Parts: sequence; structure tokens; C-alpha cells
Amino acid sequence: MVIRKSVFLFSIIWLSTGLTSSALSEETPDKNGISNILYGGRIGLLDHDVNGLWSGSRAEGGFDVNAEIVFKKPGFILWRGSILPNLGVTVNNQGDTSTLYGGFIWEFVSKAGVFFNTGLGLAVHNGELETNDDQNKALGSRVLFRVPLEIGATFGTRHRISILFAHISNAYLADPNEGLDVLGVRYGFQF
Repeated sequence: MVIRKSVFLFSIIWLSTGLTSSALSEETPDKNGISNILYGGRIGLLDHDVNGLWSGSRAEGGFDVNAEIVFKKPGFILWRGSILPNLGVTVNNQGDTSTLYGGFIWEFVSKAGVFFNTGLGLAVHNGELETNDDQNKALGSRVLFRVPLEIGATFGTRHRISILFAHISNAYLADPNEGLDVLGVRYGFQF
């Protein structure tokens, strides 16, 4: 059931990104004002609960389908980069922890099209708060902090490919605080 939902969500996002990209080609003016609101959309496949990174050990398995929207407004320039709000979702294919998140990213894009972003936000999850099961993470709180790091390249002026790492945890504000890391590849489209 979770796999079907993940594939359905991934398909909807992929199709909507493709339809939007053809509708907003560089030759056609933006009649709906979408490019005044949205900075970009991103979809990807992420390894779930990666071992040996910030959270330390792996307990959960599978992969996550990830989708994210980055907004232009309210945004501002800081240290040669842009601060932009984002909203996203990760859905685990095995029914382990999935998240809905939002926050802000700081993104720097070089003249060559290489980009780097990091940020801070909050994530709401459906995982375990406390557990003695070795197959689940004990995350301690329903609302967690989310810290992403992403590096990638832009091609064709609007398309991107990147590697994303993201960590969620309660920052020791609740007990337990096992945390959870994801790592994977994403495709992005710039509006």
C-alpha cells in the first residue's frame, strides 16, 4: 500500500513538473505568474536512515521518494546567496518514518551553474517517538528540526541534478533523540 502511494505521488509530481516545464518554456511569457512565486521544484530518491552519518546508526530501511517546492517569496539576499522558503515531503517505501517539512534554505549558485544549499526547518513525521524495537528509530518528538545539505549542477538553464543529505532530530530537546539521515539524488526544475 505504501509503495503504491509512493509511486502514485512520484508520478503526479513528475507529470506536473513536466507539464509545467512545457507550459512555461523560455519562449512563452508567464501568464499565470508562477515564476513570480515559485523558484523551483525538486523530486528524488533517497536512501532512508543511512548508517554512519550524523545520526550514527541505521535501524529503518528502504528508500524515500522526495518532492519539494522552493518559493521565491518571501526571499532575500544574504552572503552572495538567496534565502528561500521551502515545503516538501518524503515517503518511505516500507512504511517506516515519512516526513512533511518546511523551512528556509540558503542557496549559492556559481556563474558556472554549480549550486550549494543548506538550511533549517521543521519536520512532522509518522515514526516512533519511543520504541524498544531495533527495526525503528525512537525520535522522541513528533516535530523535529531538519537540516539539509545539497550540492549539484544546473544544465540547460532550468534543469538540475544534485546530491541531497538531510538530517532530522529533536536536537536533544526530548528524550530519546536517535535522529534520522537520508542521502540520495534529486532532479530539479527552475521556474
